[in-house]
Amino acid sequence: MEISTLATYHCLAFVWYFFVAYSITHVRTEERPSEVFLYGGQWKYLTVLNLVLQAVFYGVSFLADVLRLIKKLRCAKCIISSRDLLFSVLAFPVSTFVSISFWTLYTYNRELVYPKSLDGIIPLWLNHAMHTAVLPFAVLEILATPHRYPAKKKGLILLGFVAFLYISWVLWIYSVTGEWVYPLFALFSPAGLAAFFAGSLAIVVSFYNFGEFLNRMIWGQSKKKKSSLRGHVQQVEERKN
Repeated sequence: MEISTLATYHCLAFVWYFFVAYSITHVRTEERPSEVFLYGGQWKYLTVLNLVLQAVFYGVSFLADVLRLIKKLRCAKCIISSRDLLFSVLAFPVSTFVSISFWTLYTYNRELVYPKSLDGIIPLWLNHAMHTAVLPFAVLEILATPHRYPAKKKGLILLGFVAFLYISWVLWIYSVTGEWVYPLFALFSPAGLAAFFAGSLAIVVSFYNFGEFLNRMIWGQSKKKKSSLRGHVQQVEERKN
């Protein structure tokens, strides 16, 4: 994809996510259910945090594209590294997890994650913008441009750290309010909840690995790896000569 086309796409994606994030923070609040938007507001929901994450990612991606267009390659290199780290560790696995886990639980019993009382507050289009559109956007990003993944150990440590922060935030909200962020959590014993969190983390890690697999299948080895391999071959040939 041409850089100018890629810049246009990333700009539009940034505007879209900014608009969706803005919309969810300004939903109609009168007659809202008492259990919704208590301590922590919308910022206790992974779905809303993911919208902010996606907006930041596409904003960084657009900046990288602009720097490449104006030939500021040294600055672009640094921004591209940040872009790739954001996408590989967070943007792809989190958006995939949000979409698949939400609709799986919604199909099983919507009251566990998205009570029917929310239908009068959040429009249908906004629900799909938050929980459905995020997945095709993530896949389209892999198709649009290659991303350099970090070393597996580094990537998983960063992903695990962010997951730990969110789980800590959920537990803190419960300790303050006595209410779980999602009604689903109330069904578990402490040991069951720990197992649920561990299972969810394992699923997110599988999405991280799946994103890396797709990136490698579509784009092959990163330029850095190819350069290293080419240099190694040249060294071997020189030694033979």
